[in-house]
Amino acid sequence: MNARKAPLVLIAAGGTGGHLFPAEALATVLRARGVDVDLATDKRAAPFAKSFPAGQIHVLPADTIRGRDPLSLARTAFRLIFGTLRASWLLIAERPKAVVGFGGYPTVPPILAAAIMRVPRIVHEQNAVMGRANRMLAARATVIATGYPSIFADAPSLAAKAIHTGNPVRAAVRAAATQPYPTIDREGPIRLVVFGGSQGARIMSEVVPAAIELLPAPLRARIEVLQQARAEDLDQARAVYARLNVKAETAEFFGDLPARIAAGHLVVARSGASTVAELAAIGRPAILVPLPHALDQDQLANASALAAAGGALLVRQSDFTAEKLAADLSRLFGDPARLSGMAAAAKAVGRADAAERLADEVMRVAGIAQMREKTAA
Repeated sequence: MNARKAPLVLIAAGGTGGHLFPAEALATVLRARGVDVDLATDKRAAPFAKSFPAGQIHVLPADTIRGRDPLSLARTAFRLIFGTLRASWLLIAERPKAVVGFGGYPTVPPILAAAIMRVPRIVHEQNAVMGRANRMLAARATVIATGYPSIFADAPSLAAKAIHTGNPVRAAVRAAATQPYPTIDREGPIRLVVFGGSQGARIMSEVVPAAIELLPAPLRARIEVLQQARAEDLDQARAVYARLNVKAETAEFFGDLPARIAAGHLVVARSGASTVAELAAIGRPAILVPLPHALDQDQLANASALAAAGGALLVRQSDFTAEKLAADLSRLFGDPARLSGMAAAAKAVGRADAAERLADEVMRVAGIAQMREKTAA
């Protein structure tokens, strides 16, 4: 029998940082409120979740749909069914008050098990369009929390149980969000922050240095670049910046990236859900280049939403050339008022308190606040 003194919430997340980062932000807030948190994930994400603020990390079988042939579908179905059985035993043993899923196929077994056992379940969708796993689970969710408003405009049955909380962001992002947009002095430095994730860094390394080379010499002399790049692309990017005598810092990873974004004047990046949420929370203008081959076109939808709000320029990868980027950089850096306006527009749609909003909803659905009131009485 479970001997926990504090109520438990089981968070299910895995696959990518886009799922783990907001889950980590929620876990941090719940634990600060005295709620125990466990994490359910798959073996692929488990090594990246070692610092996750959870009492226990439970690795469950899960799999994505890798093909439509009968053998592939059968293999995926078997692993998801087996994972659901394992998740059911986990719920019996740990007795969580609620299960919160953040998308991706590692979310499927715990949410299905919670539905079978009538445990309250919250599904959080970070993107401006719903992913495949969350679409599968939406009808079984007690509540659907969303990173973007009105994503169920064409699905009234789902809209009825949806709540717009925004996308939870890490503590480092919330700290960076307190920093005002830096002023661009007429002759002072202009800081450009570039990153693209594991799938997007190569094109950033190919296009951005070449675009900097095309800038007028007086403008190029003011540019300071912070660029995250894959290991195999670092030497090439560094060589170009050195030849141009451009001040640049390049690395595979920056542990303090939110603070670097806050210090920047413009960001060039992909448009995953966490990236867009962090840009909006901090309030920085961006040129967003969505990953073109995503099945759900979620990055395109995310970038379109921020661009529609006035906080970003959306550039499709087919149009993302050195010439195009150089023209965009010249135009934006030549108009500091527009950049500060884009920063304000991004900030206006950001929700630095999204983790707190989501935690409020989780505790409401789980009945945790009511339990505490009864205990206090």
